[in-house]
Amino acid sequence: MVNVAAVISRNGERTLSTRFRLPVRLALALSVPVGAAFIGAPPPAHADAAGGGTVDAYQEAYGNPGLAVAVIDGDSVETAVRGNDGDGDAVTPETLFRIASMSKSMTAASIMILVERGEIGLDDPVADALPEFTMDDPRFRDMTVRHLLSHTSGLSIRTNNEYALPPPGSAAEAVAGLADKALGAAPGAQYEYHNTNYSVAARIVEFHSGKPFGEFLETELFGPLGMDRTTAAEGCSDPVAGLAPGYGTVLGLSLPVPEMPGLCAGNGGVVSSLDDMVRWVRFNQGALGAGPLSADSLKEMHTAQPGADGHGLGWEVRPGPEEGARPLIGHDGALATWTGDMSFSPGTGEAAIVLANGAGAPRLLSTALLAERNGAEADPMSNPLTTVNAVLLGLTLLAGALLARTAVRARRWAVRHREARRPEVVLRLVPLALVTAAGALLPTLIGAAGGSFSFHYWVVTAWLMPLLALFSLVCLTLGATALVRRVLCRRRARTRTG
Repeated sequence: MVNVAAVISRNGERTLSTRFRLPVRLALALSVPVGAAFIGAPPPAHADAAGGGTVDAYQEAYGNPGLAVAVIDGDSVETAVRGNDGDGDAVTPETLFRIASMSKSMTAASIMILVERGEIGLDDPVADALPEFTMDDPRFRDMTVRHLLSHTSGLSIRTNNEYALPPPGSAAEAVAGLADKALGAAPGAQYEYHNTNYSVAARIVEFHSGKPFGEFLETELFGPLGMDRTTAAEGCSDPVAGLAPGYGTVLGLSLPVPEMPGLCAGNGGVVSSLDDMVRWVRFNQGALGAGPLSADSLKEMHTAQPGADGHGLGWEVRPGPEEGARPLIGHDGALATWTGDMSFSPGTGEAAIVLANGAGAPRLLSTALLAERNGAEADPMSNPLTTVNAVLLGLTLLAGALLARTAVRARRWAVRHREARRPEVVLRLVPLALVTAAGALLPTLIGAAGGSFSFHYWVVTAWLMPLLALFSLVCLTLGATALVRRVLCRRRARTRTG
């Protein structure tokens, strides 16, 4: 799903990716014996985070009611936890969070397990790896498993609206739903971040393992890594034992709200804790010794793929925290009520993880924490949506007052213009018609920016930017009311005159 704060500021350099998309970290490190890491190893030892001031500044800027942050530096782990979960309990390193698109790294790892077992190849056609996969486009036969994991498959929001309601209920349903869809581009021709890529990948895992995807994750990844608190759901809003609701925050007011419905199988359905995410990042750093994947497979996942805009397989290659620094490997995640980010340096042993139970720009925090660790200046913590929401609130109040006044005074307007010619009347009604149309269409711009038009984006807007939805609703309802009242009142006025 999308995170709208990240649309405006995602580490100051790129616009929002999907999931949900829209759009954070502190200190942590794991110090456990290598062999014990895979057989019921104890939770990592924690130290108070040195970057607590940066975490506080981020929480103040974005209003996240709960944060769990960690910075890894070699064998040390520094953590910072702030606030409460949606049930009012204090956040701890064991508190559960939806990690959204950070889950993609785990889906990619699941595919690599099958690759190492010789069951599939990264460059095998998807149609061979998953016989049930078909599309209404002959080019689909050229799509490979690598294309799926690097978002270069040709699947596109322009031809496959991921926000249509009701959403598919499983990875299998998502695959079946592609049967009458076309590709947006030839496989390998261009990069487009598209969640369905990873739902198809999850279905490949199910087909070859004979297990539900969540069960495969638990037995082949989470269990061996000692990630005992981590599980996976198919739906973005599916209830998970021990998981409190996330929050919606507008202008400093935070309320627990349910997550927006959507399919998260393979692309964003993992629920985890800070302690478990430490294990996951440390495993990807190669700091836990032998595990579910070889060093070569991990390196392949962390390597930018051809034509993939810096994306690897479930990860992306990022600029270092300071000029001249080595690139980082990371991935963020964003649902309507949850955000997170993880990033690590392959060469230095440094890493940062951020989990939040509300919207925000967690990559901003994780980048700042790693910059501080290296003595570099971090970007200030500021939330552009604070200004945007304040403006939207003001516009909503102004539009509501003006349109309500126009509706109330429609009879007076009709008397003044009852003798006017029809072209003149129509011209005078155009502004109200435009306001009404703008109210109806404004929420759809979230999808139109990516080439997809649907009134389903009203639902997305209501979750991600409630004040924009409210402003649109005021313009639509009061604009239509004022318009209809003017037309009816003028008709009555002319009837009485006649």
